Amino acid sequence: MSAFSTPADFSALLSPEGRALLDELRDHDPAQELALATRLRREHPAGLVSAALAQARLRQRAVAKFGAQDAARMYFTANGVEQATRTSVATYRAESFKALGVRSVADLCCGIGGDAIALARAGISVLAVDRDPLTCAVARANAEALDLAGLIEVREADVTEVDTAAYDAVFVDPARRGGGHGGAARSASMRGGGRATGGRIFDPEAYSPPLSWAVAAALKAPRAALKIAPGIPHEAIAAEADAEWISDGGDVKEAVLWFDAERTARAARSASTGGGGRATGGRMRATLLPGPRVLVGRGLPDPPVRPVGRYLYEPDGAVIRAHLVAEVADEVGGGLIDETIAYVTSDALRPTPYATAYEITDRLPFNVKKLRALLRERGVGVLTVKKRGSAVEPEELRRKAMPKPYGKASATVFLTRVAGAPTMLLGRSSPSGD
Repeated sequence: MSAFSTPADFSALLSPEGRALLDELRDHDPAQELALATRLRREHPAGLVSAALAQARLRQRAVAKFGAQDAARMYFTANGVEQATRTSVATYRAESFKALGVRSVADLCCGIGGDAIALARAGISVLAVDRDPLTCAVARANAEALDLAGLIEVREADVTEVDTAAYDAVFVDPARRGGGHGGAARSASMRGGGRATGGRIFDPEAYSPPLSWAVAAALKAPRAALKIAPGIPHEAIAAEADAEWISDGGDVKEAVLWFDAERTARAARSASTGGGGRATGGRMRATLLPGPRVLVGRGLPDPPVRPVGRYLYEPDGAVIRAHLVAEVADEVGGGLIDETIAYVTSDALRPTPYATAYEITDRLPFNVKKLRALLRERGVGVLTVKKRGSAVEPEELRRKAMPKPYGKASATVFLTRVAGAPTMLLGRSSPSGD
């Protein structure tokens, strides 16, 4: 809970007394919160103490996304912490805009301002728009707290009614959560405001605003980027867009659709005059942070299925989401272990930043007793279980196959299918490049 529900409630935290209280709570121990609250309520209004304690907890949660230095100065709502773009990803996107020559961006559905902050730090002026009054108040406070108010204008408005013609680019981050709390869900209607609460939304037309509206807005701008869920079906991607999947530290964080009006128009003219061009984008890429490392799709056919070789390559999740496993297989000179499984195998170790390589030591049909005997024989004490194409839960297998450590060795077991048959592959990590 944020412990405040209106801009007026939130403004109490911005008062000298509220700021002093937050400074005092900067390194507080949540385990001692009850005693701390009792003491603070002797000196401060109870409502302010509750709001400050809730904000202190949110700041601690926000460290993972924003870093300790920024999180200690920023303001958050519970939904804002959950749904804001992490700094590493927002910074990468802002630098991408900057490299394209963008100097001003209309940030629609800005939330608490995570992307606006990164854009401003890249020297880009930002119009940050959200429909929810409290969200706007928090975004405005964050711009001021980080000394970026000169580059960020926060506007409370319906994003569908904002004229973005004066801006070099548009960025849209639709809400992708709904249900649960009717009021919050309704406030984040298709008008594009606030962040809906509840479960994740998987239908792009159920985004707030819907993906179709966001695409239409993007096509009107010189350049645009739309942040979408990484699990979006490829067939739902607009033909005019290039699609990018981004992972950070191996975890897939988001997908982005990029639009370039000049390139699209040029391709359309070429197609209309018989030049063979396409009035579309359609390029897929996977970006791995830190780095960045960027793998661009080349339209390769599906890799062939081949017997399990000495090495198994596990592509990064962004590579898999972008359907670029074939590009990884081509890099390492490998093939698939099964036509439906995104594991690549090869007899050679060819380092690549786009996949983790494992040296396979054993292959056996799915059999827990045989795996337990093998782990005991190898003296394995640390077992990592990965699965793809298997219904078995990793923790369940780990508990049954290794009820206790058998030694100090480490191993990884892959629960998967090989040529359609349930299979266990035992391996160990190999250098995979930087």
